[in-house]
Amino acid sequence: MYGKTNFKRLVPIIITLAFLLFSLPTMAEKPLVLLTTEKGEITLQLFPELAPKSVFGFLNLVEDFHYDGLIFHRVIEDFMIQSGGYTFDMTRRESTAPDIVSEASNGLQNKRGTVALARTSDPNSARAQFFINHRNNPSLDPDSKQAGYTVFGEVISGMPVVDEIAKVPTGSFGDYQDVPKEPIRILSAKLLNPIVWEKLRPRKLSFERPIPVPRDRLID
Repeated sequence: MYGKTNFKRLVPIIITLAFLLFSLPTMAEKPLVLLTTEKGEITLQLFPELAPKSVFGFLNLVEDFHYDGLIFHRVIEDFMIQSGGYTFDMTRRESTAPDIVSEASNGLQNKRGTVALARTSDPNSARAQFFINHRNNPSLDPDSKQAGYTVFGEVISGMPVVDEIAKVPTGSFGDYQDVPKEPIRILSAKLLNPIVWEKLRPRKLSFERPIPVPRDRLID
């Protein structure tokens, strides 16, 4: 009787361990990015299988150190925190990256902790700016009336840091609204598992000149 009782208590633990065992290989195959901010660390897991263009563009900018030193320039509690475009004095840091075609219809929703690309009114205008959803934001998902915003990752560690950033006092700075009164910088953005990304990275096409085919082998 005692043995059966102990076994029943162990069942939930066994199930949890089995879940983690099968989940770890899947997580390891996805690019992980560490954002070290002045409020703490935030780890992002990206979804290249569902948003390949968005992940490719984001990781290219991470590798180019684009995000290092930028601030969370737009912060709205119970909505989202946004970064990727401005320094501490609200000087715009331009990106030479091309516009990213929207992948908002990839099935991923703007739920709390997900990471999405910011854009203008043009659905295909996203470049470097991104935001982390502070709550579930179904109004940002695509539907029959709007294009929505592309989700390409999620926070897997550091949501308390996101919560802390979301609660800071904000105000206006020139023409900009919802700017933190005390700048919160991204000190560095680092790819944690570059080997995984190298395996997933789209290969560049070769533009080498093809070997000429002998005329006697050409088909008329």
